[in-house]
Amino acid sequence: MSKLLTVFGASGNQGGSVVRAVLKDPVLSKEFQIRAITRDSFKAPIVQFAEKGVEIVNADMSSTESIARAVKDVHTVFLMTNFWESMSANTEVAQGKAVVDASKAAGVQHLIFSSLINTTEASKGRLPDIAHFDGKAKIEDYIRGSGVRATFVLPGLFMSGYFDTIRKNEDGSYMLALPVSEEKAQIPLFDAAGDMGKYVRAALKDYPSCVGKHIYAAVDYYTPKRLVAEFGEVLGVPAAFAQIPEEMFKSFLPPPVAQELLENMLLLEDPGYYAGAKLGESLRFMDGEPTTWKEFVQANKARWV
Repeated sequence: MSKLLTVFGASGNQGGSVVRAVLKDPVLSKEFQIRAITRDSFKAPIVQFAEKGVEIVNADMSSTESIARAVKDVHTVFLMTNFWESMSANTEVAQGKAVVDASKAAGVQHLIFSSLINTTEASKGRLPDIAHFDGKAKIEDYIRGSGVRATFVLPGLFMSGYFDTIRKNEDGSYMLALPVSEEKAQIPLFDAAGDMGKYVRAALKDYPSCVGKHIYAAVDYYTPKRLVAEFGEVLGVPAAFAQIPEEMFKSFLPPPVAQELLENMLLLEDPGYYAGAKLGESLRFMDGEPTTWKEFVQANKARWV
């Protein structure tokens, strides 16, 4: 009989990638029956998953009863939490803890959590406002203290985020403007929709050896200079980077998130998105080849042209 794999956020980039990766794998697709958790069973990806035999469960993340149903009789859980949905670290942490508690009560054998580092601690208090990082780090701490066996996949900076930040100028050239140095900032690029499933697939196959480990999900560290150079090369257009003042960067953003996103950028210089962690071991661990920035730009040209 197949083991149950619950995937939270199944209609999103990360969860959807996990579902697709398991369905495509000739071994895991037989080993696991997938339970996709969503708030909207009519979304196109969820409809497609249902057509492929995936169990669809509507769940309210604010309801402990709903979460308990989502993890009932489950062997493995993939959990990602969404700070941006509520804009509240307390809400995100509470939801994460509720899934951990329910998983422990249900006897879940393996919890795979999409985590991030504690940037307040890593920066020694210099970057105290990156709530969407620190909240996930607090959930990870809670998991580690819960007794539930877990693996932690830390997604890099989403390549898709550059759909809006690399801007086309009136003369046909392109510009990326950030409040960091084009040489010093180190951006761990990650194709969330394409690659999260490859890392989780590896964790499923490697269990229990991977329990307790950090897996850094990024193809490489890119400087802004390299990022715009490769972007221009693929599109065949002039592309440049401009370092702008911090206050100017904040002025482009909605006030509630301006300081948080500024500090998120400053993190890329010091102490680093992953606080200096190297990517080699995680790249060797993943099941498949990671998407490079050039490949991503080539596949998504229409989003910029």
